[in-house]
Amino acid sequence: MGNKLLVRSYNVELGDCIYVRIPNGAEDFHLLIDCGTKGKKILLETAVKHLFDILPDGDAPGKKRLDLLVATHRHEDHIKGFDPVYFEDIQVKNIWLSALMDPNHPQAQKSLRLEKFTAGLVQEVVENTTNLSPEMEMLASLFSIDNVGAENFLREDLPRMNNIQTQYVVAGKTAADYGIHLAEASIKILGPEKDIDGYYLGDDLDDTLNSIESFESDLTGQNINSDNLPHNISHQDFRRLKSRMLSDAFSFAEVASKVTNHSSVVLMIEWGGRRLLFVGDTEWHGEYRKNKRNGGWNVMWNVRKNELNKPVDFLKIGHHGSYNATPWDGDKPADYEVNQMLNAILPLPPNGRTPKAKAIVSTERSTYKTIPKADLLVELEIGRA
Repeated sequence: MGNKLLVRSYNVELGDCIYVRIPNGAEDFHLLIDCGTKGKKILLETAVKHLFDILPDGDAPGKKRLDLLVATHRHEDHIKGFDPVYFEDIQVKNIWLSALMDPNHPQAQKSLRLEKFTAGLVQEVVENTTNLSPEMEMLASLFSIDNVGAENFLREDLPRMNNIQTQYVVAGKTAADYGIHLAEASIKILGPEKDIDGYYLGDDLDDTLNSIESFESDLTGQNINSDNLPHNISHQDFRRLKSRMLSDAFSFAEVASKVTNHSSVVLMIEWGGRRLLFVGDTEWHGEYRKNKRNGGWNVMWNVRKNELNKPVDFLKIGHHGSYNATPWDGDKPADYEVNQMLNAILPLPPNGRTPKAKAIVSTERSTYKTIPKADLLVELEIGRA
């Protein structure tokens, strides 16, 4: 077996598909974190085919073994490749999903309600708009019907195919807590917190939910996508309501999307004295405020600081190099909460020294003007990794 830990980030353009091989005594431990892209699905097909070729044999003839599959969150650039065609010959031993992907998670019901409402709202906008703005196109892709299919495959079909149970993971737990025992390494979960509504929405959600209740109350069971006008509201009022709803679609979708990113599964892998941090698409959002809507980075820094307040040897850069997915703000002083985080995990080396840490990002420059953020990548490449 190998004596080196391997991290392979497949080229899927704007997306994540990351394979990790961890030395584990007689048999290496094989981990896949996400399998998605905003590009063509052939990219994922190629990645999974290569993965199949390098995985060890499974228990049944013709099968390959994958010890752990992690889907950090439900967006297509992270789950688009979870397709039965790709995984029918891969024996998956364990499946970890974000707690927000559990439809019955008691401390995420507000978030799930917002997600469900927003998905319908975005679909309405798509059907009624000829030319979507680039921003709305991006958000529409996050609520695509394809995402629902991939999520159902992860929650239902894949576990059934492998006779296992999906685990919806939360911060503060380790691989051992979910029945995975590693001889030479540890896997710690730093996000999301169990109380998703409390940490990532807080009181800020109340006004949003009130708006949703207003829409639902006014429509009283009517199908919002129907051409038939409701009987309990005038023609003029219905059109006014519908116009207001559609104009608010972007803000609803933006909030729901950020909650999903903040609730990404975040893993800290420790092996051979090295620390490797995989952050999904978790974002930062100003400074931490109790009972308010917070970024995933801010929550980790305030709740799991004992894990983040020391250097890492490897960082998977979040959200394809987006400005708010790596904790750094060049316009703020070093003691700003966000900059404290980056200085802790990727400290600047002494003058004349070369940084020892490594960082990797899976991105594509032509998809969105602001992704990746150039000065962020320069900060990481020149000074820290």
